[in-house]
Amino acid sequence: MPEPRSMTLLGFDYGTRKIGVAVGQELTATATPLTVLHLVKNKPDWDGIADLTEEWQPDALVVGLPIGPEENETPMTVAARKFSRQLHGRFGLPVHLADERLTSREAWSRIGGIAERDVTRIDSMAAKLILETWFSAHEQQQ
Repeated sequence: MPEPRSMTLLGFDYGTRKIGVAVGQELTATATPLTVLHLVKNKPDWDGIADLTEEWQPDALVVGLPIGPEENETPMTVAARKFSRQLHGRFGLPVHLADERLTSREAWSRIGGIAERDVTRIDSMAAKLILETWFSAHEQQQ
């Protein structure tokens, strides 16, 4: 009997100027920061995302969903939802949303001094944490 195949996922920390990206494996529930893509003319770098999906061949995508302090929708919540719909429309992959509260703060604490020299690393680390949050929540649902 063949062993079950582990799903590969790409995670996104969507922002108004840049998007952090990470890759993860469902089997190990771990993720690795990949890169940061800058918006092009106020739109996601679709060519960069297409290159990453071609390279990593993900089974699904995960987008961090920023939720306000009182569990309310914010303009960034709306923007992240729109980005997730666009991802699905362009790539035809399942797109999941994951609570991203405190991921940037946690990314800063994990990276520390490196972030002061290269702030873009925060975004890809936040994407890693978003994926790991989704893995944890997904595991609890099963």
